[in-house]
Amino acid sequence: MMMLKYPWLMLLFLLYLPIIYFYITRLKRGDAYIGVSTVQAFARYKRPWKVWLMHLCFVIKLFAIGCIIVALCRPQTHDSKVNSEIDGTDIVIALDVSASMETPDLVPNRFDAARKLASQFVEKRDHDNIGLVAFAGESLTYMPLTTDRATVMNAISHLMMGTLGDGTAIGDGLVSAVNRVLGGNAVSKSVILLTDGSNNAGEIDPLTAAQIAKQKGVRVYTIGIGRDNVMNMSTMFGNINTSVPVEIDEESLTEIAAITGGKFFRATDNQALQNVFAEIDKLEKSRINVDSYSRTEDNFMPWIGAALLLLLVYMSLRYTLLRRLP
Repeated sequence: MMMLKYPWLMLLFLLYLPIIYFYITRLKRGDAYIGVSTVQAFARYKRPWKVWLMHLCFVIKLFAIGCIIVALCRPQTHDSKVNSEIDGTDIVIALDVSASMETPDLVPNRFDAARKLASQFVEKRDHDNIGLVAFAGESLTYMPLTTDRATVMNAISHLMMGTLGDGTAIGDGLVSAVNRVLGGNAVSKSVILLTDGSNNAGEIDPLTAAQIAKQKGVRVYTIGIGRDNVMNMSTMFGNINTSVPVEIDEESLTEIAAITGGKFFRATDNQALQNVFAEIDKLEKSRINVDSYSRTEDNFMPWIGAALLLLLVYMSLRYTLLRRLP
């Protein structure tokens, strides 16, 4: 199957109109003539073959120009077209980047473990639109929806803690993620929200954000990461782990998931977090039809060759049999 990469260049064939016009005009005005009372005496003579050959040369020139125009349109050959159903959906990952994510109850800490497994999750999602939102005291979109997995993974690797203020604005982070995922074209839309605390900042209540997600048809998977009452604290002697009253708000996270038709997960170690992402990978699938081609090749060289051959024939006739003496 042949297709043109630049089909709009076919408009160049309109150049034929002035070329043909000037050719006909030149025929009428260019040859010498003499006026006679009648041409009856010449009726038995046929038109010389060189006249027909001259017209043939003009047609050859038109064909050569046509071949050049088609070559400029970049004809391409597709070996085969395959229609198949694949898994595809719109997903935004909302990741907590508050200071408590530095706690090392996961290896090396909650934040790095979450980034690593989120990247592995993205790498497996071949045909999805994926975006990235970070939140702490406020929320920020780091990557809008894109099918470029490498770009999303690079954005995840460049996330940093301490850049969005103190606190955990779960509601703001969820609303930002919902707004981003609505920009996709897939029927299935979901948000993966990962946090290690409870909502203590921002302007939007998490349950209000969940109702917004429900109205927009966005499913939310919530992940509580880390163990309760464990926080990493920085001292003059280095980082230490201590028991402080810091708890993951499982009740709110569970309700957010229930309202939107998603699911709540608890990950207290690296293996549990890996299992969570694996389960979400199985849950969040949708079927879409995709047309794909097995191979595409440029096929303009035969047209260039044909144009050169036609020009060679034209020049040979023009300067041999149809040669004109001064």
